[in-house]
Amino acid sequence: MNGTIRSNITPGKDVAIVLKKDQKSGTLTYGIVKDILTNSPSHPHGIKVRLTDGQIGRVKEIR
Repeated sequence: MNGTIRSNITPGKDVAIVLKKDQKSGTLTYGIVKDILTNSPSHPHGIKVRLTDGQIGRVKEIR
């Protein structure tokens, strides 16, 4: 599924995100969505979320 569309992402979903520090390398971090931080219905670089462990990044994959 597409991580650039907000309606595809809900709290509790298993996702892969890119953290701010990993944007150049593209390293993915996996976790469960706790909060959705992007208010707009879509974002070209991915919807920004907070994972249950507190890490914040943009969704690249919904697993």
